[in-house]
Amino acid sequence: MVTVLGKNSSLPVLAALLALFAGGSNAASDFSVKTEKRGDEVHVEARATLAVPLAVIWQTLTDYNRLSEFISGISRSRLIEYRGNAAIVEQFGEAGFLFFRVPIDVTVESLELPPHLIQVRVLKGNLKKLDGRYEIEEGAAPGAPIVLRWLGVIEPEQPLPALFGELILRNNVTHQFRDMVNEIERRGGQDGQQK
Repeated sequence: MVTVLGKNSSLPVLAALLALFAGGSNAASDFSVKTEKRGDEVHVEARATLAVPLAVIWQTLTDYNRLSEFISGISRSRLIEYRGNAAIVEQFGEAGFLFFRVPIDVTVESLELPPHLIQVRVLKGNLKKLDGRYEIEEGAAPGAPIVLRWLGVIEPEQPLPALFGELILRNNVTHQFRDMVNEIERRGGQDGQQK
């Protein structure tokens, strides 16, 4: 789940943030993060093509209690409860760029619609808006690469600086999405070694 900003955005969230100055290598093909500022909202579209089993992708996206172990910017992620197929998750961390830091303290709902969709929305906290989703698109042939997308809208409670706002969110989304993809590939590699 994009876990939002910080070390969980599946993603759930902050999962479900960025790319301009994101460094590091990434094995996934077709990795991209795009953002567009519309008023105080930042619209995000992230995408990666993965050569791992669908089950590994799903298990990693929904590993809420461990997101802080592999998603940068998330210091703590905790599954509070399930309400039907909706996971209620608390997340703490920060978003930042260079010297500028924004704390993140949110409770999100991660609606699981297996095996291809996870919808995320903020229930409370210091994000005015976090509406997004992970989409998992399987290839037509068995064993074909799978496309993972995070599509969402983020609006902080307090307006971000005009010059840095979108850059801060893009940077965080890129790092977090890359961290999620890297963990999926790491787990996928372990799964392949166990067979």
